[in-house]
Amino acid sequence: MVATPTVLEPGALPPGAAELRSRVREFLAETPFTARCDSWLTGADPAFSRRLGERGWLGMTLPERYGGHGRSPLERFVVIEELLAAGAPVGAHWIADRQTGPSVLANGTEEQKERFLPAIARGECFFAIGMSEPDSGSDLASVRTRAKRDGDGWRLHGTKVWTSGAHIAHAILVLARSAPRSDDRHAGLSQFIVALPDERVTIRPIRGLASEHHFNEVVLDGVFVPGSMVLGRIGDGWRQVTAELAYERSGPERLLSTFMLVRLLHGRAPDAAARRALGGLTARLWSLRQASLAVAGALARGDTPELPAALVKDLGTRFEREVVEAARAHAGVEPDLGSPDPLARALAESVVQAPGFTLRGGTNEILRGIVARGLGVR
Repeated sequence: MVATPTVLEPGALPPGAAELRSRVREFLAETPFTARCDSWLTGADPAFSRRLGERGWLGMTLPERYGGHGRSPLERFVVIEELLAAGAPVGAHWIADRQTGPSVLANGTEEQKERFLPAIARGECFFAIGMSEPDSGSDLASVRTRAKRDGDGWRLHGTKVWTSGAHIAHAILVLARSAPRSDDRHAGLSQFIVALPDERVTIRPIRGLASEHHFNEVVLDGVFVPGSMVLGRIGDGWRQVTAELAYERSGPERLLSTFMLVRLLHGRAPDAAARRALGGLTARLWSLRQASLAVAGALARGDTPELPAALVKDLGTRFEREVVEAARAHAGVEPDLGSPDPLARALAESVVQAPGFTLRGGTNEILRGIVARGLGVR
């Protein structure tokens, strides 16, 4: 029997969105920063994050009682869309604001909410997520990091890789196996909040093609986690993680990592072929934006649109790579990280990051499997 897929209404922004967008643009125009492609991953500036927090643009959807601003995911959509389109350095707070904050709100204890959420909203607490592991790819159910009882807490042993921002994070949310494997591969997984730095946590850089540092290997060598820092219920980690991934996979960052190239190419399209390519990219970007906006609307209604989020991530990250190829074909410049030409620089930044677009946050093959299972055809 084929399952009935979740139906999402086309996205629509709330009243006041235009005024909010204007305020963000004014802030960006008066705030000095170095714009870059893929800024939500590679552009980390803690001072910039704190300035956003001062303006109420972090923790926007969190309740006011926890230092948030009680605004809708659609209002947050407007803010992050402008930040990403400008290439602003939002990488330091990105994970905490995008997914850890909502996850702590949904699953955390009162102590955890009071400790972390106000600091996230101020831009003073950054999180990393410890999901991926060596030799596991996107198969989170194959997690080998172990959590063993130790008095009133737990000891964690294992290694995480591709851990964005761990070197500047104040804490890492670790998915670990808290019970022996069983026939149910998704059972026995739990989430633990590990405060950083810790002498039993070793963080090693994983450098990219241009020697940039945003990924890390994180080794957990018996780090102690008190029982008060278990997120949610022991054994409920898989449900919590899959709900969290709806936030990770569906936002504008899955469409806009290479938007600077579209904008810069628009000002330089040298011939009819370039203009046709640019027109096609713009049309596709608008349709993908509507899909992402529809997921944000579902989140605003309290839904957990895991399948549509996976689809947005699949289509969006493929689009981002196609933008790079179109720019290489029509920009008329060579990629050069040291060039004074912003188009040559942005092209170089995109070229070195593009191999990861369809890998991070779940490979496209894994995402298509999730969609197929959700539709009952696999």
